[in-house]
Amino acid sequence: MTLWMACVLALVLDYVLGEPGRLHPVVGFGQLATAVEKRFNTAPDKAWKSLFTGWFSVLLLMAPVLGVALWVSATLNGVLRVAAEAITLWLAISLRGLTEHGRAVAEPLRKGDLEVAQEQVSRIVSREASALDEQGVAAAATESMLENGADAVFASLFWFLVAGIPGVVLHRMINTLDAMWGYRNPRFLYFGRAAARLDDLMGWVPARLTALTYMLLGDRKLAWRCWRNQAPQWDSPNAGPVMAAGAGALGVRIGGPSPYPSGLKHRPVLGGFQAAGSASVEAAIRLVWRGVWLWLGVVLMGAVLLSLVVN
Repeated sequence: MTLWMACVLALVLDYVLGEPGRLHPVVGFGQLATAVEKRFNTAPDKAWKSLFTGWFSVLLLMAPVLGVALWVSATLNGVLRVAAEAITLWLAISLRGLTEHGRAVAEPLRKGDLEVAQEQVSRIVSREASALDEQGVAAAATESMLENGADAVFASLFWFLVAGIPGVVLHRMINTLDAMWGYRNPRFLYFGRAAARLDDLMGWVPARLTALTYMLLGDRKLAWRCWRNQAPQWDSPNAGPVMAAGAGALGVRIGGPSPYPSGLKHRPVLGGFQAAGSASVEAAIRLVWRGVWLWLGVVLMGAVLLSLVVN
C-alpha cells in the first residue's frame, strides 16, 4: 500500500508543481554526463577503446548515484521513506510536462497556425520541423506523446514498483545517457553503445506493458494487429511495440518518411488509416492519462489483495 501511496503523491506533485525549474537532478546529471563524455570519448573511431571508455563512463556516472539511492532506500522508514519515494518518482516522471508539450503543438494546429506548431514540435522531436506540413507536425507530436508516455511515465512507474528508489533512479540515469549518447553517428557509434544496450534492456518489459495498456484502452483489434505486424519493422525494439500499438489503439497513421537534419529518413508506417491532426495529439495525451489511472487501479487492487492474503 505504501508503494501505491508514493505513486499517488508523486503524480500529485507532478500535476501541481510540474518539473522543477531549477536544480533539477536529471539536468545536473546530464551536465555531468556531458563533461565525462568530453573527457573520455577522445577516440570515437577506435572501436574497442571507445567501447571500453563508454562502459567505463556509464559505470563512473551511475555508481555513486545508485549507491546513494540504495543507502536512502535501506535507511529510511515510515513516513520519511514514503516521502523520499514520492519525491524521487516525481523527479523521474513527466506527465504534466508531456501534456503541456503536446497541447502546445495541438492548440496552434487546431487554429491553423502551422509556424507556431512547427516551432513547438521542434522542442520535442529531432526532426526538421520547418519541413513538416500540418499532418507531419501532428504525426510527430502524436508519436512523441506515445513514446514518451512509455519512457517518461510508465517505465519510471514500473521500475519504481519493481525496485523502489534504486530502480527508478537507475532507469532514469540509463534513459538519460541513452538520450545523450545513443546515436548511430561517428562520435557515438561505439562510445554510446553501452547506454543504448542498457536502455533497451531496462525498457523491454515496460515498453510491452505500455503497449498492452494502450491496446486495452483503445481499438483492441487494430492495436494488436499493428503491434504484431508493424512493430517488428521498426528499428527500435521497444519504441516499435509502443508506437504501433498506440497508433492502432487511436486508429491514427504515424511513421513514414520524415525529414531530419541529416536528410530524409524512410520509416515504416504505423497505425491505422486516419490522418494525424490536432485531435490525434490530444487523443494520445488522453490515452497516456487513462493508462496511468489504469496502472494506479491495478496497483491498488494488488495491494489490497496482498494485505488480505497476509492478514
